[in-house]
Amino acid sequence: MEKLPLEFYQRSNVLLIAKELLGKILVTKWNKTITSARIVETEAYAGVMDRASHAYGARRTKRNDIMYSQGGFAYVYLCYGIHHLFNVVTNDHGIPHAILVRGAEPLQGIEEMLNRTGKEKPDHTLTRGPGNLSKALGIGTSHSGLSLLDKKIFIADDGFRYKKKEIVASPRIGVDYAGEDALLHYRFFIKGNPFVSGKPN
Repeated sequence: MEKLPLEFYQRSNVLLIAKELLGKILVTKWNKTITSARIVETEAYAGVMDRASHAYGARRTKRNDIMYSQGGFAYVYLCYGIHHLFNVVTNDHGIPHAILVRGAEPLQGIEEMLNRTGKEKPDHTLTRGPGNLSKALGIGTSHSGLSLLDKKIFIADDGFRYKKKEIVASPRIGVDYAGEDALLHYRFFIKGNPFVSGKPN
């Protein structure tokens, strides 16, 4: 298993990166406790021209400032005052592209994931949906801005690949406010995987 290099994140095509993140492994290590999960669902956000993006219209705030850095950082924000959502910053400095990781299949540290989420047994709800995923992996807004080359949080490649026919593209979830951009097929997921959130699946 090899940590993804900066070059992976610093490419210009956010859709390609979102698709290529499928099958990669998101790893966290907090206080020597390691948890990991294989990514099965992502959503791309294409910066200042994308009405669904936090950076639409070149909006820049204290919360989303990390989106304007070069690719390879974590962007974690609070949704509805409850859910901590983990995003991958991509592209070059000043171009605020990001990818939301919506779902992943647990691999390592499942007992710790159960403790964090308060669940009694590991089922598909453990890491299905971006809020559940972050909670299970112990990711919070305090981790926004961390390098994805850090030892605490990173994404790795173990050589596993999904087949092209297993990968599906669809409109993103919960972005109805984005007008025509809500219809863009910027969501990528593994067909039939129980850890994929929402529909269609």
